[in-house]
Amino acid sequence: MAILLFAEHDNATLSEQTAKALSAAAQIGGDVDILVAGAGVSAVAEQASKLPGVRGVLVAEDDALANHLAENAANLIVSLAGDYDTIVAAATANGKNILPRVAALLDVMQVSEVMEVVDADTFKRPIYAGNAIEVVQSTDAKKVLTIRTSSFGAVEAGDSVAEIKSIDAGSTNNGKSSFLENILSENDRPELGSAKIIVSGGRALGSEEKFKSVITPLADKLGAAVGASRAAVDAGYAPNDLQVGQTGKVVAPDLYIACGISGAIQHLAGMKDSKIIVAINTDEEAPIFQVADYGIVGDLFDILPQLENQL
Repeated sequence: MAILLFAEHDNATLSEQTAKALSAAAQIGGDVDILVAGAGVSAVAEQASKLPGVRGVLVAEDDALANHLAENAANLIVSLAGDYDTIVAAATANGKNILPRVAALLDVMQVSEVMEVVDADTFKRPIYAGNAIEVVQSTDAKKVLTIRTSSFGAVEAGDSVAEIKSIDAGSTNNGKSSFLENILSENDRPELGSAKIIVSGGRALGSEEKFKSVITPLADKLGAAVGASRAAVDAGYAPNDLQVGQTGKVVAPDLYIACGISGAIQHLAGMKDSKIIVAINTDEEAPIFQVADYGIVGDLFDILPQLENQL
């Protein structure tokens, strides 16, 4: 069995999400090749080649692939699919955008958000906001999978180096889409999806100013990423890219501090796999306490400054 893993990167650095998706691919079993598609990606290819269990790294460089346009990336993957039984990508924004197109072009089903590998044909994935786990068995000749990386640990780079092979990008640009610009928010904190510590705020913060003045200092002391509930984002307290939950980002840090978050099922779906959960809420009946390892019933405006002073 041969597996093709589509690499997540920014044309300079290989994302940790790829190392986590590789853990899932290794459990499926077989030879794993990593596809690095982009422009000027030699450094990314070298990083990928040092991951354990990798047979080879395929490098496709073309200006049409530089910005990870889904149509172009999908065409490239489909052109290589004949040599592989399974195609895998992390369930990131790119993975969720590209692999459904690959599945459609190959006329096979996609198994999304795989959280456990049972065998080469059978996988577990969450449904109903994580309240139920669905076991899916695919009989398709080719499997197309996106991996919920919060459920898998990242493999560590080793001393062995896999072969790096340049491949012809071919006519990947189908002209159906074009790149205009990236408008990125500036953030000097750890990236939310890979942060070891996350401090999240909810509707109880009351305003954008209070969100920044209460949540940010604690996050700075802990070297943590900042998250937010959907209620906080909808109220304008925090930007969309900080949202944790079913319709936001799924995270599994070592420590998750939920401040003024009630624990709606949609939010729990995005953070309940965290190693340690600390909840701070004035309502002792809040659902968040059902999943918390440590719970503090009290006013976050009193508790967080005390915690910050202790740190």
